[in-house]
Amino acid sequence: MMRRLFQSNWFLAFFAASLFLARPALAESPRPTQTHAETAIYTVQLLSRYHYQAPPFDSAFSAQIFDRYLKALDPARLFFLQSDINAFSWARSSLNNAILEGKLEAPFLIFDRYTTRVKKVHGFIQELLASKFDFTVDESFAPDRSEAPWATSDNELREIWRKRIKNDWLRLRLAGNNDNTIRRTLTKRYGHALVRSSKLNSDDIFQVFMNAWAGAVEPHTSYLGPRAAEDFAISMKLSLIGIGAVLQERDGYVIVRELIPGGPALRSGKINVGDRIAGVAQGEKAAMTDVAGWRVDEVVPLIRGKQNSVVVLDILPADALDDAAHRRVSLVRDTVRLENQAALGSVHEIRENGQLRKIGVIKLPSFYQDVDARRKSPTQFRSATRDVTRIIEDFKRDKVDAVLIDLRSNAGGSLDEAVSLTGLFIDRGPVVIQQTSYGQTHIERVPTPGTVWQGPLGVLINRASASASEIFAAAIQDYGRGIVIGEGSFGKGTVQTLIDLDEQKRAPQRRYGEVKMTIAQFFRISGGTTQLRGVSPDIALPSLIDSKSFGESSYDNALPWTRIKPAEFRSAGNITSLVPALALRHEQRTAQDKDFLQFKEKVAELQALRETKTISLKESTRRAERDRMEARAKARGKKGTEPSDGEDQSNDEVGDDGLLASERSLSNELAAEKARKTARDVLLVESANILADMVGLLRNTPSPEIAQREKPRRP
Repeated sequence: MMRRLFQSNWFLAFFAASLFLARPALAESPRPTQTHAETAIYTVQLLSRYHYQAPPFDSAFSAQIFDRYLKALDPARLFFLQSDINAFSWARSSLNNAILEGKLEAPFLIFDRYTTRVKKVHGFIQELLASKFDFTVDESFAPDRSEAPWATSDNELREIWRKRIKNDWLRLRLAGNNDNTIRRTLTKRYGHALVRSSKLNSDDIFQVFMNAWAGAVEPHTSYLGPRAAEDFAISMKLSLIGIGAVLQERDGYVIVRELIPGGPALRSGKINVGDRIAGVAQGEKAAMTDVAGWRVDEVVPLIRGKQNSVVVLDILPADALDDAAHRRVSLVRDTVRLENQAALGSVHEIRENGQLRKIGVIKLPSFYQDVDARRKSPTQFRSATRDVTRIIEDFKRDKVDAVLIDLRSNAGGSLDEAVSLTGLFIDRGPVVIQQTSYGQTHIERVPTPGTVWQGPLGVLINRASASASEIFAAAIQDYGRGIVIGEGSFGKGTVQTLIDLDEQKRAPQRRYGEVKMTIAQFFRISGGTTQLRGVSPDIALPSLIDSKSFGESSYDNALPWTRIKPAEFRSAGNITSLVPALALRHEQRTAQDKDFLQFKEKVAELQALRETKTISLKESTRRAERDRMEARAKARGKKGTEPSDGEDQSNDEVGDDGLLASERSLSNELAAEKARKTARDVLLVESANILADMVGLLRNTPSPEIAQREKPRRP
C-alpha cells in the first residue's frame, strides 16, 4: 500500500550517550535474521525504482552509511576509539553491498565492538563514582562532542568521561545534594541505563542500521519496523484499540503516566496514575506474563488487542512498596480516541480601544486522516479538515471576528488534508504543485468549491512547522488570503510515500515493516519551492528554537532550492497590503508588553548559552553563573511562571536540579508539565492581537474579497 504524506523527519534513535551496554556472551550476541536480509534487499529494490533522487550505490555512498551508522551508535563519540574505526575500515566501502545482497554481518560486528567499548566505559564510570572530585580546579567541559575527534586511547576516553561525570556531580551539588545522595543518584541512573540498553535486540540494531542507510539516501527517507509502523498509523487516524493509558518506564517498571478520557482504564476506576504494571494476561483464565523490567514498546503490544477482548493487568499500586500486595484488574479493550492530538478550538477575547474582538484559535498538531475508515466509508472518517470545519462552525455561532490557525510544531501528515484544509478558506484553484524526478508536474487543486470561512485569517508557524504545514501556510500567503505570523518554517519541500512491505510481499502477519521514501518535490503555486528556505512569515516573532541546528538547512544532503513555472491562480484577497500597518502596531505594542520583553530576554539568554562551547567545572564559577541567571529569572517573575511560547523548547539551567525527568517524582513531573501548558503563551497572545488589529483595519478599509460572505460548500 502506498500513502502520500508530508511528515517531518523521524528521529528513530535507539542509542544515546547515556546508554551503557554490557557485552553479552558471543552465543547471545544479536545476529541478523532472514527477515532482515529480505527486508534490506526489497527496500533497496524499491528505493532504486521509485525514489525521487536515488543515489549511485557505490563505495562513496557506502562510506556515508558507515559514518551515519557510527553516529547513530555513538553520536557524542564517547565509546569508540580511533583504533576501532580503523579496524572496521574494510566495512566503509562494503556496507552498501551488505544491503544489496542481504549480508548484514558487518553492522552487527560493529555493534559487537560497540558493546565491548561500552562495557569498558562502564568500568570507568564505576571507578569515577567511587572517587572524589576537586571542584576548585579551573577546568572546563565540552558537552557537545559530535564533531570532536575519536579518542585515541583508553586513558583519553577515561578523561572525557571524568569530566562528564564531574559535570553531572556538580549540577546535583549546586542543587543542594550531598555527596552520598549524588553518588546514589548517579549509580542508579547509570545502572538503569545499563539495564535498558541490555534489552536491545537484533530488530533494534537492524532498524538503527537501516535508518543510517536510508538517511544517507536523503533526510526524509526512513525505515519503520513493524512496531514503529503501527505507531505511525495510530498517529494518523488518532485512535487505537486498547485500554486508554499512556505508559512510561520508571525504576524498572512500566507505569501508568496518564489516563486517556473515555478509555477503559479511566472508566473502570481501578487504574491510577503512577500504578506499576507487573504482568499482563490475555483473558481471565490465561497465564500472566511477568513484564517487570520490560521496555514500554514490549509491554504495549500485549495490552493492545482486538475490540471487546479482555486483558488482565497485574497492578502494583503507585504508592505501595515493591513487596506489597498486587491487584488484578480486568479490562475490556475498546476504541480509544486520541483527542489530545486532534484539532482544538478556543476563543480569545481582546479589547482594543473599547472594542471587543473575538479571535477563534485552532491548534492543529498534525494533518491526520483515518485512511482505512475513509476507504470503507468516504463520508464517515476522522480527519483534520473535518474537525477544523466543525470548530469553525462553532466559531461562527460564537460570532468570532477572525480565525488563527496555530501550526507551531506541526510536522506534517497527509497531503490530501493539506489541500482540503486550504479549501476551507480558498473557493477554488491550485494549492500546490508536485514534480517527479522525471520533471512531470501535477497540480493539486481545492477539491470542493465554496468556503467555510471567508473572514480575516492568520496562520501561526515556527521552525518546527514542516511539510503539510508549509503547503497550507504558503498557499494562504500566495493567495493573499491571510497573514503568516511567527518564524521561518522547517524548509521541507519533498513528498513522501509510505510503502507497506508486508502488503507488498503478501506476508500473513506483520514482519517486514514499512519504508518511507521521497518520490517528488512540491512547489508553491507562485513557483518557488519551500525546500531549504521554508515559508517566511509576514510578521516575525522571536523563537526559542535554534534554526542553525534544526530544520532542512541543517542536513548535509538535503535537496537544493529551485523554482518552476508558477500555476495560474487568482488572488483571494489583499491582506499583504495591511502588513506594514500591522507590523507597526505589533512593534509599538510589544515594546510596552512586559511578558513579551521578558520572552525576548529569555530567547537572548538561550542563544548565548548555545554559543558557549565549554562549561566551567569550577564550583565557584558555576555557582556565580547560576546566581546571575536566577537573579535575571527572578526579575522576570517567579520560576515556573515565566511567559511561554506554547512549546517546551527551552534548555536553560535556571532552577536546574541536575535530575533526569524520570528521576523526579511523577507528581512533580506532571505538575511541571501542567504549569508549562497553563503558562501565558506570549506568542499566541500577540498573534491574536495582530488578528484583532487586522479586524479593525479591515472594518475601516474593507477588502471586497475578504468582507464577502462565506460561499456554501457544494457536495
